[in-house]
Amino acid sequence: MIGDYAFIPGPWRAGTGTPPTDGVPTSYYAAVQFTCRATIVDDPEAKAELLLRQLAHFQPDGDHGPVAVGQPPYGRMLSGIRGLRLEVTDVRAKFKYDDHKPVEHRSTVAERLTERGQGLDVPTARRQLRRLDRIGPWKS
Repeated sequence: MIGDYAFIPGPWRAGTGTPPTDGVPTSYYAAVQFTCRATIVDDPEAKAELLLRQLAHFQPDGDHGPVAVGQPPYGRMLSGIRGLRLEVTDVRAKFKYDDHKPVEHRSTVAERLTERGQGLDVPTARRQLRRLDRIGPWKS
């Protein structure tokens, strides 16, 4: 899973007193890899429970019909659904946001990402600012 990905142009990363053209580009991103053990869910009652959990997430206002085996509107569809339960057995993650750069630099890049506003620039800028609050200045 990759999220909040943004390309950072070289001139944005040039240090103080360095010509902008000498800045080296990079990317900011959050990436997580899960290793899971999958179990197939084929029991109609268990599939109805999974569907209810999904609907609760995506339609939290409850504006959907009842989910019950043998009852419309979803009951007849349960036979066409195959569910998976995933047991996470390992997690690898990487967050790359120039944490070794000064706070001022990281704040400026976040501002520029917000101004550019392409693709995932704005969510990446928000994550960078959240990280600034938590990480603060780099400590070697």
